[in-house]
Amino acid sequence: MLRYRMALVPATVLLSASLLAGCGSGSPAAAPPTTGGTVVVAEAPQAPPNWFFPVFSSSAYIEINAQIQFLMYRPLIYLNKQNQVDYAKSLVTHIGVNSTGTTYTLTLGNKYKWSNGQPVTAQDVVFTWNLMDAASQSTSPWPYGPAGSGGVPKDWQSVTAQGTKTVVITLNKEVNPQWFIHNGLGQITPVPESVWNVYPNNMTKELKFIENVSNQPTNPHYKVVDGPFQFAKWAPNQYWELVPNPHFGGHKASISKLIFQYETSSANEFAGLKDGVVNVGYLPPSLWNTRKQLSNDTLTQSYLFGFNYLVPNFNAKAPGGIGPVLSQLYARQALQMGINQKGMIQSLFHGAGVVEDGPIPPKPATAFYDAALNTNPYPFDPAQGKKLLENHGWTDTNGVMTKHGQKFAFTLSYAAGSTTIAHVAQLLQSDWGQEGIDVSLQQMPINQLFGEMTQSTPTVWDMGYWGAGWTYQLDYYPTGGNLFASGAGENEGGYSNQQLDQLIQATYKPGTQQQIQQRMNAYQVFMADHMPVLWMPWFPQGYARMTGFSVHSNTVHGTVSTFNPVTDFLYANYWTVTQ
Repeated sequence: MLRYRMALVPATVLLSASLLAGCGSGSPAAAPPTTGGTVVVAEAPQAPPNWFFPVFSSSAYIEINAQIQFLMYRPLIYLNKQNQVDYAKSLVTHIGVNSTGTTYTLTLGNKYKWSNGQPVTAQDVVFTWNLMDAASQSTSPWPYGPAGSGGVPKDWQSVTAQGTKTVVITLNKEVNPQWFIHNGLGQITPVPESVWNVYPNNMTKELKFIENVSNQPTNPHYKVVDGPFQFAKWAPNQYWELVPNPHFGGHKASISKLIFQYETSSANEFAGLKDGVVNVGYLPPSLWNTRKQLSNDTLTQSYLFGFNYLVPNFNAKAPGGIGPVLSQLYARQALQMGINQKGMIQSLFHGAGVVEDGPIPPKPATAFYDAALNTNPYPFDPAQGKKLLENHGWTDTNGVMTKHGQKFAFTLSYAAGSTTIAHVAQLLQSDWGQEGIDVSLQQMPINQLFGEMTQSTPTVWDMGYWGAGWTYQLDYYPTGGNLFASGAGENEGGYSNQQLDQLIQATYKPGTQQQIQQRMNAYQVFMADHMPVLWMPWFPQGYARMTGFSVHSNTVHGTVSTFNPVTDFLYANYWTVTQ
């Protein structure tokens, strides 16, 4: 039924022998994997999990929350490395689609059950959708993070249960089935209605209750799960411990404990790797020269399906009047000309990374990427960037471009805890300074950064950068609706353009493979030319979505073979440990 399939290839590669000098080149062959053992995974610095419920608020829609949620709850559809539905590992065993792509009949299997022995039912799916729908409304006490992706909520006409194992979803317009299955159905991770439906006649109270317990993983409501792990215990800002779910219907975990460890900085995380306290983590580029100290570890280079970017605040209420300036295309063009992507790749990332000018990355390879579209329309050229500003009436006044009393000056807020991200911010500040653009730097914990970088708080930030960019998770068909459409849930900058909205909507429509690709190409060309965000290089990323290189102890097996560039989840139930 899927007429157009992505063709992703595995994106994790072992670093060359010369680069791995001094590091473990592989797992020891003499010691076979055993049952049991503890694996400690390093989190991104100062980015603890803070939302454990599978329906995310916009401020909690971050990597670590998604990782833990995936381990505790089974998604409705399970995607493999080729971005195709794996029905053997999904809650659904079949999806029927009518000829117009408006009705989807989902059949649930019997393989996966809740840990209390109850079956996963169609009503659980309906209840979860009702939460998503309610949280997407303007009256919700908190905003649903993926709102706008997959047609949520406005394209969904009804979601009904027919018996205990059949769900029928009806849309109010014809769509591309592949887009809807990936970006619409892909959002649903059901929760047990019998456990969570505390206020059955008051959705506002229900959402407030969920928000109140969202960061209480030991709350009894979280005991009933259908994923490979269940929550055990935690020490806030220290560690979060998961243990295998003995009632899991799929491949049961052989490790006895999976611990996510809080990190204050990349240096602290590196010390944990070196001492063997951390088993799965990352090596940031700033510590590249110390890699030989990781003598019992293996380094890999992993490109995820996503892109890297800076987010401008287009709101008229942005501090210092900078919002209307950033809203001008020529201003963004000048800023893009001040971003030295090749220089960052060579000087800060030791040659690892690719230049980007749009939302589809060159790596990993996908059917969506077209090299002919990768024209880099605004290459690094600060002199031309400054000239462009001058052509639009800006003048250099004491080193700062000024127009009608408005200074081209703003604050770049970036995630704390990473020396590499700090170096990137400093390079941006220096290069933009050559254009007469005055940039102040402000670092903050990443959760605080995400909390402030919204259109509900437009007066407190100018431009934001967290370093890891965006990966297509829950919007696996890369149309950008959740990020760039007017009013979309993750459109932090508040960009709005009617032409872009139309191009995004066109990618949702059914058609031939050629028509679908042409629509995607038109969307990509607009994104490169108009820049709703500023494009940054796409770098390999280590575990915890930290820019750099993945590292795993030679006693831990399966981290590389199970890596999926589409989802970027940890498939820890397939990992094994040698003692």
